Amino acid sequence: MHTVAHYFLLYVDSPATSANFYSRLLDKPPVELNPTFALFILDNGVKLGLWSRHIVEPAATLTGGGAEVGLSLADKTTVDTLHAQWSARGATIIQSPTDLDFGYTFVAEDLDGHRLRAFCLHD
Repeated sequence: MHTVAHYFLLYVDSPATSANFYSRLLDKPPVELNPTFALFILDNGVKLGLWSRHIVEPAATLTGGGAEVGLSLADKTTVDTLHAQWSARGATIIQSPTDLDFGYTFVAEDLDGHRLRAFCLHD
C-alpha cells in the first residue's frame, strides 16, 4: 500500500532565509535544510517545502502572490492569537483580522510574496 503525503511547495529566492522566517512563524525548525530546499512537517502531517526558484525544473513562470496557503483554525480567538504571534515575529500582515462572507480571517505575506491566510469558517 502506498503512503500518501500532502505537500505544498513554494518557490523562494533563498531557502535558508525563508526557512528562518517560517521557523519563527511555525515555532519549529525545518526537518530538512540545504542550499536549495527546506522542508517543514506541520502538526497535521502536511509538508511545506521551500524550493529555490533559481533551480526548480521546469522553471517557474510565476512566483509569490498568485495563490494562498490556507490554515484552517478552530475559532476567532485562535485566529487573533496567531495574528498577534505572527505580527510579533515580523510577518508582514496584508489584511488584519476581519469578518468576510466565509469566515474570520487575516492574511500575512512571506519574504517572497506568498500569501498565508489563517481563518476559521462561520458556523
